[in-house]
Amino acid sequence: MAADIFSYESLVHAVSGAVGSVTAMTVFFPLDTARLRLQVDEKRKARSTPAILAEIIREEGLLAPYRGWFPVICSLCCSNFVYFYCFHWMKGGWLRGRPSTPGTDLLIGIAAGVVNVLVTTPLWVVNTRLKLQGSRFRSADLQTTNYSGILDAFEQIFRDEGLGALWNGTFPSLLLVLNPAVHFMIYEGLKRQLRRGAPRELTSLEVFIIGAVAKTVATTVTYPLQTIQSILRFGQFNASTESSRLASRLASSLRTVKSLLVNRARKSGVLGLFKGLEAKLLQTVLTAALMFLLYEKIASATFRVMGLNSNYYKKR
Repeated sequence: MAADIFSYESLVHAVSGAVGSVTAMTVFFPLDTARLRLQVDEKRKARSTPAILAEIIREEGLLAPYRGWFPVICSLCCSNFVYFYCFHWMKGGWLRGRPSTPGTDLLIGIAAGVVNVLVTTPLWVVNTRLKLQGSRFRSADLQTTNYSGILDAFEQIFRDEGLGALWNGTFPSLLLVLNPAVHFMIYEGLKRQLRRGAPRELTSLEVFIIGAVAKTVATTVTYPLQTIQSILRFGQFNASTESSRLASRLASSLRTVKSLLVNRARKSGVLGLFKGLEAKLLQTVLTAALMFLLYEKIASATFRVMGLNSNYYKKR
């Protein structure tokens, strides 16, 4: 398995996944902006995606829904490159020509997700801060940040909050490796069902639909943890409020996923854990479906040029 770590096939999958994800995220980026505001800013009254986007544009300008686009795209590109590379490298080394099963897809997806989280969490912490910079919050216990760019954000966080702050939200992120793992398990399983009988290239519509179905299930199951992850990554609270005192206590060792889940549910009800789910589903399902469509087409075209197309489908 170690000998195949620099395989050309894994590199093709990684580049295809990174390009597909960056393109898809760019198309649906405003939906992600709406989702993040709803998760972090508890007192915002607008509930629907169109309403929150209209508020943002009215109060902060026409380009506000695309605030933080560059750091998000950089983080997403790196994250998906790492994930796709690790997933296909581990899958090739583990299976060694044997047929894949939902169980192996899930385990390999979890392993690839753990590597991805440990490597790329600092990028996601920075991009969350930059994406919310300049926002007009409804919650008084939130304060805005002032970074001039990605490198300045890294420097300020390291200087003012310590190295560990760059890995804020790592624990829920590690739990959330179940999201891409479940997504890949369902996606690969549906793909095998559609190809049952004879290896073939799926149509664009088939890829789009199974990508959307897989992401819908994975996102709905793990959404409360995604909400907590966003809160931890932002990590900016005014010192004079009750919430900031809670945040300070949690930051000193009591900031656990359970504590934050209970606190959010107590203040906003159980449905508060799912605030922003509509925007998240709309954004993530469409993004994932388009991403997998582009990923499959780019990988397929590359392997076809290499003369490995038939072998590519048999192995998958």
